[in-house]
Amino acid sequence: MPLLAVLFLVIPVAELWVIIASSRQFGFLNTLGVLVVISMLGAWLIKREGMKVWQRFNTQVAAGAVPSNEIADGVLILGAGALLMTPGFLTDIVGLLALFPPTRALLRRVLVKRFTGRAKVVKATYGGPTRRGPVFDTTARDAPADRVDPPDSLDMGSE
Repeated sequence: MPLLAVLFLVIPVAELWVIIASSRQFGFLNTLGVLVVISMLGAWLIKREGMKVWQRFNTQVAAGAVPSNEIADGVLILGAGALLMTPGFLTDIVGLLALFPPTRALLRRVLVKRFTGRAKVVKATYGGPTRRGPVFDTTARDAPADRVDPPDSLDMGSE
């Protein structure tokens, strides 16, 4: 709940305060122009960086490697795009930090560290013991004790 309060109350109020302060300092039209230019620049940077990540993703997949860094970069670029399209200087600063490769690498480390061990690995093999459908092998590190795992095989209907 406190995080949602920050996201929906504190950040918009802070953004509005910064916009009003900059409007008083530089004029309303100048402030509005800067916000529009930053949004357009952000859209161009998102497209450029997104294409680079997409190319690296395809290279990793073609090489048979798991593209974990590329997936994390994609998530960060998507978040940066949302922040840059939101009007305001504070969100623009955070969005630009998530777009630039050096700072994105730092944020990626934090993101990967935060979610390592929370992901569930699911392997599907076809023609399992029942020969009627996929057999799912689910394993998760640090799984909660109260979690109920799915059965070893799923009955895909009667023959």
